[in-house]
Amino acid sequence: MSLADREWRLIAEESRPGPMNMALDETAAETAAEEGVRTLRVYRWEPSTLSLGYHQDPATVDWEYCEREGVAVTRRPTGGGAIYHDSHGDISYSVVAPADELPGDLMDSYELLCEPLFDALDGMGVDAHFADAERQAVYEPACYLRALHPAHDVVAGDGRKISGNAQYRQKAAVVQHGSITFARTTDRHLNCFDDPDATAAEFDERVTSVREQSGIDRDEAVAELEGALRSWADAHEGTWLESELSRARERAREKYEDAGWTKDGDDPL
Repeated sequence: MSLADREWRLIAEESRPGPMNMALDETAAETAAEEGVRTLRVYRWEPSTLSLGYHQDPATVDWEYCEREGVAVTRRPTGGGAIYHDSHGDISYSVVAPADELPGDLMDSYELLCEPLFDALDGMGVDAHFADAERQAVYEPACYLRALHPAHDVVAGDGRKISGNAQYRQKAAVVQHGSITFARTTDRHLNCFDDPDATAAEFDERVTSVREQSGIDRDEAVAELEGALRSWADAHEGTWLESELSRARERAREKYEDAGWTKDGDDPL
């Protein structure tokens, strides 16, 4: 299925706090469902943020470490384990479109929406593919140390994970967001967890990075991702509407910054 005959906007990389990043995904989904606007976005997390999976046990987080080190914490609407998004070492992206324009089969949808990700990694000089070999979990609370899944885990040629992706539906729209490890930040990643049952050596044996695989700098990597997304959908350069930003700020304040949501997964809305 080609989506290039539909109108897409590409919002180039912007730096925002974690709650606002999640609120913007949700807002883009509402815009897609109500107005048919399709969105591609690239973003970074400022400050660095630990995003918890929807069902994450808050007891797995070292809250004192995160507060002391200035690591923000929010909860994603998607499942899986927590991910430490370093403001330099992580590159994140989202694809948002009306649900009726995408395959109903989850695996088919993942494959379609990951096409630009693989094009981008190839442009970065990284040999990448979906995980095709079973690897047992090292530490379940950490997304990058869970058992590999062929639907949404992307590994480099040496079999180590370089990207994770997740998908959810919100008001007749599909949101797929993903995280690419540009540079490993092993110690900070592990230190966000309370007494993690994993060592730095085990983390590095499971996880790789764009910088390690190809040696390019971050600006080049971001340009490759934006270019791949733009080409895949024939997207035009776009911006957020002020009404979207206003809704997202309210959503971030009322939901993604709310302690009940972050610590317990209780949606106040």
